[in-house]
Amino acid sequence: MPDITKQIRNPETSSPETLDQQHDMAGWNRETGERVAAEEGVTMTDAHWEVVDFLRRHYLEHGPASSGRELAKALDEAFSGHGGSRYLHQLFIKGPVAQGSRIGGLPVPPYTEDESFGSAM
Repeated sequence: MPDITKQIRNPETSSPETLDQQHDMAGWNRETGERVAAEEGVTMTDAHWEVVDFLRRHYLEHGPASSGRELAKALDEAFSGHGGSRYLHQLFIKGPVAQGSRIGGLPVPPYTEDESFGSAM
């Protein structure tokens, strides 16, 4: 059962039934991605763009992910040859799903960022 506090605090991203209508795939470009990456503290390399391109293709082919875990599994499989999750977290310190989605101009999947679990940072 979903945590009601998450739904009250952020109804736009706390429910898998809610699609974020603010994201416009056609309006995004790499320049926009570079700007968001700089705000996120990420210096984009070809490796970063490979992940962002995967996320955007995945979104176009499958639509919004029902959860961050679903998308993390897809990323882990796609990048297993590079080291999977460990490799991805080295590229995106705040999480490949959350940061990669924001940089790629995509909605962050529900349950990707859960402040109720705290942080090691």
